[in-house]
Amino acid sequence: MQVHVIDLSSWTASFRYPNLISGVQPTLEVPPVSTVLGLLNAAAGQYLHHQKLEIGYYFQFDAKAVDLESIYQIDSTNGRATNNAKSNIIRREFLFNTRLRIYLTDPKLADYFRQPYYSLVLGRMNDLATVEQITTLDLPEVAYASRLAGQVIPFRENYLAGQIQALPKYFTDTFPRQNVGTEPYSVISHLTFVKANLPAIHDKNLGKAGTDIYLHQLDFSEHDQAV
Repeated sequence: MQVHVIDLSSWTASFRYPNLISGVQPTLEVPPVSTVLGLLNAAAGQYLHHQKLEIGYYFQFDAKAVDLESIYQIDSTNGRATNNAKSNIIRREFLFNTRLRIYLTDPKLADYFRQPYYSLVLGRMNDLATVEQITTLDLPEVAYASRLAGQVIPFRENYLAGQIQALPKYFTDTFPRQNVGTEPYSVISHLTFVKANLPAIHDKNLGKAGTDIYLHQLDFSEHDQAV
């Protein structure tokens, strides 16, 4: 199967849990689908209205650590920000020396990464990412994945091992933005391989024995009709 592959790297990355706003901020060990689609938007310089999209990805990192971060909490009056603020310190997990590989079947989407319009970040604005290379590969398809790692897989009907977390597929371009297609996912770290009764493509260049990549079949047509 021919796929267009984008390799990105960054010194740091962090992917916060959607439901945790205050207190210690742990990081997911794999970015959600919505984060990867956000990268596509940043590269394209516009909000992309996908109808149907086929996309896979793999993420790995060298270490996880905790940073102390200063934040400023701004007071408000009648819903409007004031000039009064107080500082606070929070603990935030981050991932060090990360690599993200994105697999796309649409060459137009891959081309956006040749000259990204906006900065590409893996999490927060200081998690700046670099496009290392863009290639086109013919990868073999496998009927039953035996080496899934470094990715998220829909939990429903698959019930795979891994951390279970409700994650959005996408966000609207409205204000305030709304989650689109939130559902439970198995978050599978690159440190553990999982078998599944799922079709995938096999990338022999990831890990010592290669890694199977699940291609998400995203369909946003129902959401667009609802809007």
